[in-house]
Amino acid sequence: MGEAQQQGDKGILGMVAATLVSRSVINTCNRFIYPFAPVISRGLSVPLTAVTSVIAINQATSLLGLFTSPLGDRTGYRRMMVTGLLALIAGMMLAGALPFYYSLMVAMFLSGLCKSLFDPAIQAYVGKRVSYRRRGLVVGILEISWSVATLVGIPCLGLLIDRFGWRSPFFALGGLAAISLALVVHYIKDDSQEETVVRKKRGTIRSLTALLNNRKALGVVGVGFLMGAANDNLFVIYGAWLERSFDMSVVALGLGTGVIGVAELCGSSFTAAFSDRLGIRRSVAWGISLCALSYLLIPRAGHSLSLSLAGLFAVFLFYEQSIVAFISLCTELLPGARATMMSLLIASAGLGRVAGALSGGMVWQALGMETVCVISSLLTFGALGFLLWGTKGWTPE
Repeated sequence: MGEAQQQGDKGILGMVAATLVSRSVINTCNRFIYPFAPVISRGLSVPLTAVTSVIAINQATSLLGLFTSPLGDRTGYRRMMVTGLLALIAGMMLAGALPFYYSLMVAMFLSGLCKSLFDPAIQAYVGKRVSYRRRGLVVGILEISWSVATLVGIPCLGLLIDRFGWRSPFFALGGLAAISLALVVHYIKDDSQEETVVRKKRGTIRSLTALLNNRKALGVVGVGFLMGAANDNLFVIYGAWLERSFDMSVVALGLGTGVIGVAELCGSSFTAAFSDRLGIRRSVAWGISLCALSYLLIPRAGHSLSLSLAGLFAVFLFYEQSIVAFISLCTELLPGARATMMSLLIASAGLGRVAGALSGGMVWQALGMETVCVISSLLTFGALGFLLWGTKGWTPE
């Protein structure tokens, strides 16, 4: 029994390590365009709004997860991860080799597609192999990949851009994605031959239809959409806002983004360390509430760079803490269709981010930063309402 437990722990450790590296690369690919949007727009000689539109396309790919992720429940989760990483490698190399606007569009589409394939698959994989009592710990560790992307990946890419030009990050990220693929193939068990509940009972469309008639699933959709819209409503313009308000260079933008990385590291670490003890649902509710209030701190910063960064820190600290705990919660709401449930969360959050990416730039240019933050705060409070409604009376099996 002890030996079997040891082997199981080693398998989990290998999976966690491979996944942490892979998701750090994937998240960096999907996130670095935000702070460097002004630089990329100048490099391509297109307006800033053209680059923020590419961000919206990147987020829209999450809707494809509604149709691809249920395949993981029936054909195996590792296949979805491998397919996603192959798409990511192709996209990054394309954008680096062909410096055109439409190449960037294709690259960010493939980058978003990778995320919509990989994330539901690995979260469902963890849901099958890790007990709910340890779920918050393992998911919290995996979600540290967001802070690694922001704290390490983006500052390093800022230095690359400063030294070698705006195309260099695409080549670097393509190489790192290839390394991630090798790690996944080596450390993630091939589960394509395993039987699952969804494989036996229903196909993709019927699975989605059943979920959309379920109050818990509708609550997940509401939380995902409103949290995603609120976050990207601010996120798409924060780089341009910092550059305009404080005359920050590209290197300073990359390093300044490290503040968000530290916040996300703290949020993921808090979830990993305490959410299982506090109760995952309670942890989500408190995190969403404090995130909504934190948006309102940013307009109060005035022209102080340190206070502005402190406001961003608070927003991303509580956003990360709440969303990581919410992922842990979603892996248990419907245990028989974990990947399908996670695809609903990612698709709704992605659709929300599309709305936020499209609105953020226009609202900021027309009405200013204070309006951007007020809108994000109201959307986040709406997400709290969906959480309480969707999980009312629910207890884990």
